[in-house]
Amino acid sequence: MDLLARFEEAARRAKALGDQSNETLLELYALYKQATAGDVPGKRPGMFDPVGRAKFDAWSGKAGMSREEAMESYVELVDRLAGS
Repeated sequence: MDLLARFEEAARRAKALGDQSNETLLELYALYKQATAGDVPGKRPGMFDPVGRAKFDAWSGKAGMSREEAMESYVELVDRLAGS
């Protein structure tokens, strides 16, 4: 199975993982966004948007990571969380 197919399958499986910590959810979000959209665009949200800031910070922490590297890391994280 090629990387894109594995990534898409991991994205489907991630929805069924159940409750995860905020840290884990942010890591999944950041890797997914880096894999699908590249480096985070725009400015960091203001202090009245703590959720947006957390997402921005998590995603911006992946800046410079290649699409393939982000996909591979995402697949590995989902596999680990699913116990595969």
